[in-house]
Amino acid sequence: MATATSSGVTHGRNRLAKEKSPYLLQHASNPVDWYPWGEEAFSKARSEDKPIFLSVGYSTCHWCHVMERESFESEEIGKQLNESFVSIKVDREERPDVDRVYMTFVQATQGGGGWPMSVFMTPDLKPFLAGTYFPPADKYGRPGFSTLLRTIAHQWKTSRHRLVEQSTKIMDAISKALEGGDSSGSDGVPAAGCVQKAYEMFNSRFDDEFGGFGDAPKFPQPAILNFLLHLFARYPSSPMGERALEMVSFTLRAMANGRPPRSCWPQKMLYDQAQLAAAYATAYQITRDSVFAEMTHDILLYVSRDLSDEDGGFYSAEDADSLSAEGAEHKKEGAFCVWSQQEINSLLPDATPTNPSKTWADVFSYHYGVKPQGNVDPHKDPHGELKGQNVLIVRGSLEDTAQHFSLGVEETRELLGKCRGVLFAERQKRPKPHRDDKILTAWNGLMITGFAKASQALGDKFYLDCAVKAASFIKDHLYDEKKGVLVRNGYRDKDGTLGVGDVEGFADDYAFLIRALLDLYEAGYDQQWLKLAVSLQDKQNELFWDEKKGGYFNSTSLDPSILLRLKEDQDGAEPNPNSVSVQNLWRLAALVDKQEYKEMSKKVMAAFSGLLGEHPVVLPEMLCALINHYQSPKQIILVGEKDSDDLNAMIRCVQHLYIPNKVTIVHHPGEHSYLTERLSVLCSMKMQERRATAYVCQNYVCTQPISDVGQLAQVLDSRKKV
Repeated sequence: MATATSSGVTHGRNRLAKEKSPYLLQHASNPVDWYPWGEEAFSKARSEDKPIFLSVGYSTCHWCHVMERESFESEEIGKQLNESFVSIKVDREERPDVDRVYMTFVQATQGGGGWPMSVFMTPDLKPFLAGTYFPPADKYGRPGFSTLLRTIAHQWKTSRHRLVEQSTKIMDAISKALEGGDSSGSDGVPAAGCVQKAYEMFNSRFDDEFGGFGDAPKFPQPAILNFLLHLFARYPSSPMGERALEMVSFTLRAMANGRPPRSCWPQKMLYDQAQLAAAYATAYQITRDSVFAEMTHDILLYVSRDLSDEDGGFYSAEDADSLSAEGAEHKKEGAFCVWSQQEINSLLPDATPTNPSKTWADVFSYHYGVKPQGNVDPHKDPHGELKGQNVLIVRGSLEDTAQHFSLGVEETRELLGKCRGVLFAERQKRPKPHRDDKILTAWNGLMITGFAKASQALGDKFYLDCAVKAASFIKDHLYDEKKGVLVRNGYRDKDGTLGVGDVEGFADDYAFLIRALLDLYEAGYDQQWLKLAVSLQDKQNELFWDEKKGGYFNSTSLDPSILLRLKEDQDGAEPNPNSVSVQNLWRLAALVDKQEYKEMSKKVMAAFSGLLGEHPVVLPEMLCALINHYQSPKQIILVGEKDSDDLNAMIRCVQHLYIPNKVTIVHHPGEHSYLTERLSVLCSMKMQERRATAYVCQNYVCTQPISDVGQLAQVLDSRKKV
C-alpha cells in the first residue's frame, strides 16, 4: 500500500495523480513535488517564502518528454526543486490563459518561446527568469538545469530584491505596451490596401520549389491558405487571384506528397487536422481536383477512426513519440511512422507486371524517396532516433514513377495504393503513440467546421452526421445551459466515464464553436445550431468584450491569478479568436438581421487596424473578414418544400460552389421558425410555380426569383462573370 512522505507526496505518486489532464498525469510519478495551478501552491510559496518554478507544456510535446526524462525523473533534480521551490505543472491546452501570460514574458526577455516553457517567479506570481528547454547538466558553455536551480536558489536568499526589481520592471513594460492601440479611417476599419500589401508579402515569401512560405522548418499555416482562397474568390480572373490559387494548390499538393500513407504525421494535433481538412475541401470546391478530395477523405478518415470519442467529441492529439517495438525501453520520435529499407523490401516483395526484376518495393522506394541508409538529415535528428529510417516523401510525380518503371499511370497509382495498404496494416501492429484524450471545446469547434465544410464540398452525409454528433456532444456535456457558459474541456477517464473540467471557456472556445455552429447550420440548415450560435455570441460579448478599445480579451477578468488580460495579436497554428469573431459577427448580422453585430465586427477590425496596416501578414484570417467587409454579404434564400428533390438540388448547387461572402437560409413555406421571427421578409418569399425558388440578394438588391438550378449556378459562380 502506498504511503505518504513528509512532503505530502504519496510514495511514487505526487498530487498530479488526482488531476485529469493527460499531460499532468504523465508527471504524476516524478520525484518532483508537483502542484497543479491553484491557490494551494500559491499559499505554500507564500508561507514558506519560496520562489515558484512553473513548467508549462502539453502531452504530445517531444521536447517536453525529453526534459521530463532528463530532469523531472531525476532524483537529484527532484530534491533540488522540492527543497528550494514550489513546483507547478500546467497543461497549456487546458489553461491557455496561464500559458499566454508567461509566454509573453518569455518572448519579451528571450526573443522567442516554445514548449516546454520554464518560468521562475515570485510567490505573488511575477516572473523574473524564464526559458524553454534546459538540458540537465552544463553543456556547450551553457548552464544546465541543475546548475540553474542552485544559482536561483542562492540568489533568492542573497539578492532577492534584484530579482523582484527585474520582474517588476519587465512586467510594467509589458503592461504599458499592452495599453497601446489605434484605429484608422472614418469608422476605424482598416483600408482595403491591407489586402494587397499582404498578398505581395506572401507572394514574395512563397517557396516555388517546395510550397509553403518562408524557410524550413515549415509548419501548417492554414490561415494563410484561407486568406489566399478568399482572395481568389474575390478576384478570380485577375493575375493576383490566379496566383493566390496557384500558391494554395501547390502548397496543398506538396503537403499531400510529403505525407506518409494513411494520414500518419509524427505529431497529429486536432487543430491541424481540422483546418487542413477545411482547406483541402475548399480547394476541391474551387478546382474539382480529385487529389484534394482524396486528402479531405484521408484526414477525416483518420480523425473519425483515431481521434473520435464514442459519444461524438474529438480528442486533442496523438504523440510524436512512441515505442519502436513492444518491450522497447524508450520511446522515439516518429517511430510509429518511419520505415527502414529492409522493412519495405520484406513487406513488398512482389514483382512488377512489366519487369520481373523489379519489385513493388523498388517502385514504392523510388516514389517515396526510401534509401538504404535512411533519408533523414542527421542535423535534424539531434538524438539519433531516426538513423537508418525513412520518412515517406514524394519528390517527383506519379507520371515520373510510371515512366521510370515502364508502367501505366493508372497501373502505378493502383500499385502504390496496394503498397500503402500493406504498410498501413503492418503499422497497425506497432505500439501506438500516446493519445491525449482531452476534448477541448475550441478544437472541437475547428473540427466540426472541417467536417461541415467537407460535407458541403463532397456531398457526403457521413461528414455532416459526424459534425452534428460532435456539436451535440459539446451542447450536452460542455455547455452549462443555466449559466449560458461553455466549459473548456472534458476527459474520458480510464474507466470509460466522461469527466468535465472545472475551467470555464475562453474566447477561442466561443469563437471557434460559434463559427462551427454557423458552418453546421449552412451544411444541414437545422436552426437549433443558429439559435445556439446567437446565444453564445451574446455570452462572448458579455464575458470578453473590451469596452474601451474594442475586440475580445482571451480570458475573463474573474481569475485574480491571471496577471495580464491579453488579446491575441496574430493568427498562428490556430486562428486568433478576434479574427474568427469578426467573421462570426458579420455572418450573424446577415443571418438574423442584427445591426449591433455588424458594428461590433467593425470595432474589432478597428482595434487591430494599426497592426493590419503595418504587418497584415500576421493576421491573414482577419484579412478574410476585411475582404468580406468591403464586398458585403451575399444572401441566398432558398424556398421549397422540406426534403423535396428540387430544393435539395438547389442546396447542392449552392454548396457545390465556394462563395466565402455568402450566407444561406432555407425556408419552408408556411413554416414558423427561429428565423421567421427575426426575418419577416421570409414569409413574403414564395415558391414560383410550385417549384423550389432561390432569391439572391446583395447590397439591398435581389435578383428575380430563380427556379432553375442551372440559372442559379450561373448567377452564383463569379468565375463566369466578366
